[in-house]
Amino acid sequence: MQIDLQPGKRYYSIGEVAKAFDVNASLIRFWDSEFDILKPKKNAKGNRMFTPEDIKNLQLIFHLVKERGFTLEGAKTHLKEGQKKTLDKFEIISKLEAIKVQLTNIKNEL
Repeated sequence: MQIDLQPGKRYYSIGEVAKAFDVNASLIRFWDSEFDILKPKKNAKGNRMFTPEDIKNLQLIFHLVKERGFTLEGAKTHLKEGQKKTLDKFEIISKLEAIKVQLTNIKNEL
């Protein structure tokens, strides 16, 4: 899943994040409580504000849980054991998917 981050935007509300992932905000809140790698800031009202780094981590969690079918415990273990390697692979896959979309668009224009 490729989420388009807005250049220069430092924080995203939980509503924006939930909409981007096409999930309920309650799931994002749940993942926030379950996964230590998520560290959203909270504003004066206590609303979570997610950084681009949090969004990348959420993409990885979404990939593991929703796309690859990991259990929450399995995803936590996977993240702890090989976070850097997993993140690198995920970023490569994301970039390749974006390139595939671009190439498909070019092909369709021919």
